[in-house]
Amino acid sequence: MDLIQQLVSQLGVKEHQARGGAGLLFKQAKERLGGGEFSQIARSVPGAKDLVNDAPQSGGVMGAIGGLASGLGGKAGEWGNMAALAGGFSKLGLDSGMMGKFIPVVLSHVQGTGGEGAKHLLEKALQPGK
Repeated sequence: MDLIQQLVSQLGVKEHQARGGAGLLFKQAKERLGGGEFSQIARSVPGAKDLVNDAPQSGGVMGAIGGLASGLGGKAGEWGNMAALAGGFSKLGLDSGMMGKFIPVVLSHVQGTGGEGAKHLLEKALQPGK
């Protein structure tokens, strides 16, 4: 089963929400990891780069707060990344609590298709402060 089908069936979200939410997580990884590391994740998930393009732009209040805090660096930047993700999930009609439900499904899928190394890279990119 592909990642989008897993998200739809396990979390009860619509396909566009699954694509956008997964895209937000992969976008976060692409922004926080070097190109070589993200390529390892992208190779393990067919269409990961397309999902990054499907991710909504962080916008609205949460996106603005996220962008401001990310620009400040340090602890503020850590929270800014999470606020930007929350803003993107909000644009998909999903509350920020859904991030915590998406992450384990996506990590499990990446581990199954790309191995422990790819899962570890994605996990590193999604943790605050990394």
